[in-house]
This record gives sequence, structure tokens and C-alpha cells, in this order.
Amino acid sequence: MSHQSNLPHIGFDRFIALDWAACALRVRAGQETSQTLAALIGEKERSEASRKKTRSVLKGLWLAPRSDLAPFADRGVELFGEVDVSAVPALCWGMAISAYPFFGKVAELTGRLTAIQGDCASAEIHRRMAETYGERETAYRAANRVMQTQADWGALGRIDKGRRIIRRLPMTISQDGLIAWLIEAALRYTGKAMSVASLQSSAVLYPFRLDQPLAFVVSRSTALELHADGSRSQMVAMRLP
Repeated sequence: MSHQSNLPHIGFDRFIALDWAACALRVRAGQETSQTLAALIGEKERSEASRKKTRSVLKGLWLAPRSDLAPFADRGVELFGEVDVSAVPALCWGMAISAYPFFGKVAELTGRLTAIQGDCASAEIHRRMAETYGERETAYRAANRVMQTQADWGALGRIDKGRRIIRRLPMTISQDGLIAWLIEAALRYTGKAMSVASLQSSAVLYPFRLDQPLAFVVSRSTALELHADGSRSQMVAMRLP
């Protein structure tokens, strides 16, 4: 078996406009038809091959997520009915980092590398991605498309012909249910418990400011649980079914 075939799967390899992701969410919520979504994609994606690849990413995102993510997606749809339309990027982000580790890795690196100065060279993200996904042209192009997607979703700006990326002002999230759902998304991405103290500055959630007492929000969530570790800091984990 070649080294290339041992590398992690990319999955999220298309630019996904926020309009498309939001429409896919409305399709899952029963507010829109798949024909409307197809027409929306068709305005930009001219070839059938491109449309098919875009639909494939949207399937993993909202239309037909993996069976283990379907209940999580359905809870996202419920929240969609309760929150302001400005929360749509947060819902799409939560699904993207949960369903697509590649998207999550780009987000985490972007969050980490822009944490101090607010910007970084996109080449630095590509270099770090190559450590996990290999020096593949497909991985390079896919990372560019994820950055382009995150820019369209309002998380970052691309300057100097895309050679530098800057962090946009964070979107404030103050609805308890959505905060808990985003924390769950971060846990699904990391695959392990996180300290409550680290949640506010979690790199993978860099576009959002979680504007509530997080230990209180977690304690009220049916999907999350708090426990103390040896150093007496509070940890949050997903509640086992």
C-alpha cells in the first residue's frame, strides 16, 4: 500500500458558499426544496461534475450527514427555528467541523495562527496541513477552498491575492442552546474532553464569541456533562447515550 493511500481522507474539497449551505439547512428543515438548492448551485457551477461534487459536500453537511451525526444535525435544525438568521454561519460551521475533520483542521490552524496578531500567511496553514495530509496538490487545493469558504462565511478575510488571511471580528453567540451545540461540535472535532476554561479561546471555534457563563450553559445541556479532573479544573465531555 502506498504512503498516499494511508493519508487521511479530505472530504471537504469544494468552495461552499454560505448561500448554498444555508439553503441545504432549509432543505433539511423542510423550508426549501432540493430543486431550489440545485438551481442555486447551478448559477455558479456550470459543469455537471462540479455540481455533483458540491452536492456531495452539502450531503455530508446537512442533506444526508453520517448516521452518527444525524441527531446532532436535527438538533441544529431545531435551533435554526429558534435563533436569529445571523446564527446560520454558526450552525453551518458546527456541522462542518463535526462532519469534515479536514475543514476542522484548517479552522483550528487558522484560529491558532491568527490568535496573537490577527493575521497569518496562508502558506503557513498549507505547511501545517501538509504535515497531516501530505504534500498533495489535492490537499493544497482543498485547503484553499476551505479558506475561501470560511471567508464567504464571514470568519476571515483574504488579502494580498490570498497570500495572507486576517481574522474578522468574532460573531457574538448568546443563545444558550446554540452555545452548547457549538461546544458539542468542538468536542466532536477534537474527539476528547476539553477544559471549560479553554472553550472561549478554542481555536476551532475562532469566529465566535460565546457570550454566556459556559460552565452554567454546559450544566444545563442534555448532550454535555461536566466533571473535574485531577487539577480541579472543570472538564466538559459529550454525555454518553
